[in-house]
Amino acid sequence: MAAGLVRLHFHDCFVRGCDASVLLDSTQGNRAEKDAPPNTSLRGFEVIDSAKSRLETACFGVVSCADVLAFAARDALALVGGNAYQVPGGRRDGNVSVAQETNGNLPPPSANVAQLNQMFGAKGLTQAEMVALSGAHTIGVSHCSSFSNRLYSSGPNAGQDPSMDPSYVAALTTQCPQQQGQPAAGMVPMDAVTPNAFDTNYYAAIVANRGLLSSDQALLADQTTAAQVVGYTNNPDSFQTDFAAAMVKMGSIGVLTGNAGTIRTNCRVAS
Repeated sequence: MAAGLVRLHFHDCFVRGCDASVLLDSTQGNRAEKDAPPNTSLRGFEVIDSAKSRLETACFGVVSCADVLAFAARDALALVGGNAYQVPGGRRDGNVSVAQETNGNLPPPSANVAQLNQMFGAKGLTQAEMVALSGAHTIGVSHCSSFSNRLYSSGPNAGQDPSMDPSYVAALTTQCPQQQGQPAAGMVPMDAVTPNAFDTNYYAAIVANRGLLSSDQALLADQTTAAQVVGYTNNPDSFQTDFAAAMVKMGSIGVLTGNAGTIRTNCRVAS
């Protein structure tokens, strides 16, 4: 669940800022962010609901859904080996969530370094912070459809991505078989070695041409990002420090404070 909560926090902050808009349910007159195509695989909503319910019982109307999400992502990472970094509180919740606003704000799995830099830069994050935050892919899983183009771009036995290690291609085609021209189904670990540990095996995989998504392997194609990838492989402590700092900065994107926003008592419903 750690990967799900981190991704939930990331997808929240990159659309409208860290205002818990990703937690709002769609209504009869509005399709919310969580029902947009990039978000239909998000997980962890029930965890946030449970934490918020307990907080409302203990101290009604004090802790926002946006803060709960930021704290939950931090705590979940600590449980799988991440640094227990300090997260500033005080975020307030928004009441607007529009599915179409995910367009152009959430990096696709096919993104190259230039596209990643543009999308992260638009949120005030540097290239170095982008590479550090990409390390979240060291935990969790990916749907086969997110990278099947690297395996089957022109049929089941042709067009495989030449930047991917052939033995890894062989393993993935076994786990994600394509049948009768349909998109490959199923899921595989983002990190095939230690999928449940927050470590630097994600970066080691990229160096070995075993990055799962195109956007992962793209980090090796740029000289500057490649140097950072190799550096993290050799210095796990540096990665942990940089990742924690980048998460804190990401968690401050577009926050609502003071009289802006509100504190929703139910994270799924506008107040």
